[in-house]
Amino acid sequence: MEYRAKARAAGKREREIQLKKPMGENPELKRWNSRFASGEYHFGTAPNAFLAAQAARLKPGMRALSIADGEGRNGVWLATQGLRVCAFDFSPVGVEKARKFANQHGMSGHYESSVSELSDWDWDARQYDIIAGIFIQFASPAERARMFAGICRALKPGGLLLLQGYRPEQIAYGTGGPRVPEQLYTPPLLRQAFAALELLELREHDSEIDEGEGHNGMSALIDLVARRPANWGHPLAGHESH
Repeated sequence: MEYRAKARAAGKREREIQLKKPMGENPELKRWNSRFASGEYHFGTAPNAFLAAQAARLKPGMRALSIADGEGRNGVWLATQGLRVCAFDFSPVGVEKARKFANQHGMSGHYESSVSELSDWDWDARQYDIIAGIFIQFASPAERARMFAGICRALKPGGLLLLQGYRPEQIAYGTGGPRVPEQLYTPPLLRQAFAALELLELREHDSEIDEGEGHNGMSALIDLVARRPANWGHPLAGHESH
């Protein structure tokens, strides 16, 4: 309890500092803060369908990390499944909204979110049973390689990565996600990046999604479920060709 109280106090101070920073220095942050400041939820309040479909893999008491959790729909859902959830997002407005969302669902004691840039996140600080990466396609190829390598290190032996993103065909659909081909996923890219993990599922599909204003309509998707081998010492994954 003392740890959680300290974490909440530190998070509050961090958000106060972030909110006081001038947004003009980072147009992308300004854009997302503006989106999350709306009274609506940009991606809705329901969890991502792929993530929710993995419920049978989850066990109460597991520790989970939700990357770029925004307004909290995915991280808070994981908390409702009995997991202890750590989340982060670079938008202080999104983080504040996510904490309120967790409180509305009675999950404040199981969900902690902090403000962090992807490049500043310490992947080696803690290991997780579950890492959720849902539409985290905002990084350059070099940044993505570092993130994927960090994800592998942050998985406990036997831990699961649950990843969903868009394929390059998504650009033609125009129903969400980046329009930069280099930021989209292909099976070879994911196989190479997570070669050190045990691949449980890698599936391409075109499906209708309804996730608020942000993701809506027919979409070119790719799903990945991968496990860090239980007897594996130090992961060397995250290397991908550019």
